[in-house]
Amino acid sequence: MAGADGPGQRPVRLTGHRPHSAEDAWRLSRTIGYLRDHVLADPDIADQPLVASTAAQHLAASVLAAFPNTMSEAVPGPDGTDTRPAMLRRALAYIDDHAGEPVTVADIAGAARVTVRALQYAFRRHLDTTPLAQLRRVRLAHAHHDLLAADPADGATVTEIAARWGFYHPGRFASLYRDTYRRAPRLALAGE
Repeated sequence: MAGADGPGQRPVRLTGHRPHSAEDAWRLSRTIGYLRDHVLADPDIADQPLVASTAAQHLAASVLAAFPNTMSEAVPGPDGTDTRPAMLRRALAYIDDHAGEPVTVADIAGAARVTVRALQYAFRRHLDTTPLAQLRRVRLAHAHHDLLAADPADGATVTEIAARWGFYHPGRFASLYRDTYRRAPRLALAGE
């Protein structure tokens, strides 16, 4: 397994074959089971590019959390210069421009020209969120727009629109949508 933090960065490699702890092994096993039983079990959902990308990212993050690896713990600004606001603007613009595509944290970090760790740190420090949580908010806004613009008479469904924007679990999508927009997504689709 290998991945890169950003341009010019070395790939991340596993450095051991045993999980850090029994708890880490259990978490990884639960992640694999969830993806197998809930994401890959429904071909219509699993074939959605954003769902497949999100599932792959989740699995990769779970593997990296469970096993020893070479992931860098670098932080921005070795000379002490705070370049994070400009970097955040680049990251946010990338998220906005690519929300309909399979996007990884490494992609966002690459667009912002920083390491994944630096990106995560800056999002926490300046926005009190994570890059993927921001991506989820942007995708939810797009799903909201699509629900309002869609016509159920043309066959549009909440599940299809949610999956198009990377939300593969209809119940979780509905809950997130209600928390954000204060009504059920089916009501938005129905124009109510």
